[in-house]
This record gives sequence, structure tokens and C-alpha cells, in this order.
Amino acid sequence: MSILITNIKQLLQVRKNNTTIVVGKDMKTLPLIENAYIYIENDTIIEYGSMEDYDVIEAETIIDATDKIVLPSWCDSHTHTVYAGDRTSEFVDRINGLSYAEIANNGGGILNSAKLLQETSEEELFEQSMKRVNELIAMGTGAIEIKTGYGLTVEAELKMLRVIKRIKQECLAKIIPTLLAAHAIPDQYRSNKSDYIKLITEQLIPEASKLNIAQYIDVFCEDGYFSVEETAAILNAGKTYNLQPKIHVNQFNILGGVSIGVEHNALSVDHLEELNSEDIDALKNSDTIPVALPGCSYFLSIPYTPARALIDAGLPLAIATDYNPGSAPSGNMNFIVSAACVKLKMTPEEAINAATINGAYAMGISNMYGSITRGKKANLIITRSLKHYREIPYAFAHNPVEQIIINGQLL
Repeated sequence: MSILITNIKQLLQVRKNNTTIVVGKDMKTLPLIENAYIYIENDTIIEYGSMEDYDVIEAETIIDATDKIVLPSWCDSHTHTVYAGDRTSEFVDRINGLSYAEIANNGGGILNSAKLLQETSEEELFEQSMKRVNELIAMGTGAIEIKTGYGLTVEAELKMLRVIKRIKQECLAKIIPTLLAAHAIPDQYRSNKSDYIKLITEQLIPEASKLNIAQYIDVFCEDGYFSVEETAAILNAGKTYNLQPKIHVNQFNILGGVSIGVEHNALSVDHLEELNSEDIDALKNSDTIPVALPGCSYFLSIPYTPARALIDAGLPLAIATDYNPGSAPSGNMNFIVSAACVKLKMTPEEAINAATINGAYAMGISNMYGSITRGKKANLIITRSLKHYREIPYAFAHNPVEQIIINGQLL
């Protein structure tokens, strides 16, 4: 299978060398070629350049992209796409004045999703989740991290992992599985959380490891969920089974979780709606990337991650959807790119870097995804007719995607 795209108005995120992360002021630069072409064989980017330098290439499929923009598919590094049902009733509760914490204390929130998931068959859970994944692909996302965490029992968490494995096998997008071992505390362990942590470290993590599906381990380090000390214990247990940390931190409170993430060589620390100078200092000179989730801030009406403080401190930043039924029920990365500009005060160039190459880094796959580079995977978005790539975040309620190429296949 070969595809040639010609007369591209703007070919974005072109990297001659295999750049795997963009940091600080460099995020303001988005390398591109005007009036370009790109040639793909099977699932790989083979050649690209200016139409002025184009020599005839024979291909099975030729696409004329006059007035259209081509860029790498979005890389969504933080989702909870595998879940059962929805939490529409809680949406109405919030409109009526209840906070996220109040809903959770009343038996809603993550506990509500866990009950639904435990009662849903594995086949039904797969069908619901696969439908969502296909919708994400159609909106331009070519790589998706999917967490467990709505099981809250060993059996249900393993069910989620098996569903994620099946999605990974059956869909074209790159899927990265994460064991969100500690997402919330089940009711039966409220008075004895130490027993639940023991269940996680001595039963769930070893049993999950036997399936050989998850690549990362995650913990919700937050007041009312898991403390810094508990987070460290769970991360250590995961590292025993070669699970690298990716943790939820600073969504509502600053507890010191960022430092713990860095100390444990976390690939990413995600949320960061609350942030202080100590957190920024902890991230400097580390390999841990901060990840902002503006869709969650929008839906819950909580503060937005201070992106400018992170980028201006010379740090990298990725953006992701946090797609889940309770706090961010949208996996539309086009909206996330727009929200990053409007609410996080990122430039379009910074936002696109954060949603492509840095998003890939936050999943550990930026050596093969996230940029237009010879030898990388051919996961591309072809937009509808646009005057400039800045229209992608500008026209926030419009879908810029016309065609998708995933693994070299035109969808």
C-alpha cells in the first residue's frame, strides 16, 4: 500500500532529525513546509518535501491536498476511554450546585462508574469502548493511552485490561495501556484504607503483571484519595513489575505529588490545575513531562493548568483530553488544542506541539509517532480547506478533519 499526497498547503511538524520532545521557548516553533508533498509506503513515512523539488512518484493512491493542511495525528496521552454507561445525572447535579467532591461523597463519581463497570459484561464493555475509540480516530487521534481504574476490584481491573488489550489488537490507532491501580477507595475499605492498598500491591499489581498488558502504573494522588506516602508505596510496588509511573497530581490540592513523581522517574505528571514554584523546580532537569487536561477544567469549572508558568520556565508540556464519564466526557483533541490556546494562553504552535510530539513523549512513543519524519509511522490528519493551521484552534466548534491516515491506511 502506498499513498502520495501532493499540493499540501502546509505540511506541519516536519522534523528532519528524530526529535522526541520540544521544551520551553522551542515550543513556539512549529516547523512546516508550504506547498508540500508526502509519500507513504505501508505504515511508514518515506519521503516529503516542497512541490518545487517534487519528482514523479508512483503510488497506488494519490491525494490532491490543494488548500488543505497535513499534520501528524493527535497523540492523546491521558484517557479513561474504557468505562460503562455514563454519569449524565451527575452533570445535572453539578448544574444544580453540587461539587465534584460532594457528588463523590454521596456515592457518585468514580464509585458510581465502578459499580456500572462491575455489572457490565466484558463483551458489552468492549463494544461500548471500541465505539468510543473509533469516534476518537475519526476526530484525528492516532495514539491513545487508556487507563483502567473504574474496576476497584482485582477481577474488574483485570477485565478492563483484557478489554484494552482487545482494543489494541483490533483498532488501527496506537494504544498504550496503563494500570490505574489506585483511582478511588471502595466503600468497604473506607475505614481501613491500608487493607485496600495491600490488595493493590499484593494482589492486583501481581495479577495484572501476569497478563503482560499494562506498560505504566498510575495513582490518583489527591486529598481524600491517596496520600503522597501511599502513592509512593504503590509506585514502588508497580516498579517491581517493571511498570513505569504516570500519576494524577495537583488536580484540587498541592500535596507534594509532583516531587514524588519525579523521584520515581514518572514519565508524566498529569492535571496540575494547582501548581507552585516548588513543583516547577522539581520538574526542572528531570525526564518527567507535565500534562495539562483543559477539558476537565472546562467541564468541572476548576482552574486551568498554568501552562505559561511551565513553558516559560523552560519545561515541556503535553495536552490531553482526560476522556472519562465524570469529569471530561469528550475525547475531541481538536477542542483540547483550542482550549489550550484560549484558556491556557498557549500559542497555536505550542498547542500543536503539545498535542503531537509532546503527547507522544508522554506515552513513551515519540521515537515513532508525533512528527513528520522519515521512518516514523504514517499517522496523519488531512484537514478540510483552510487558509492557515491557526484556524484549527481558532474555529473551536468546527471539525477541521476531512481524512485520516492511520498506520498508512486511508480512512
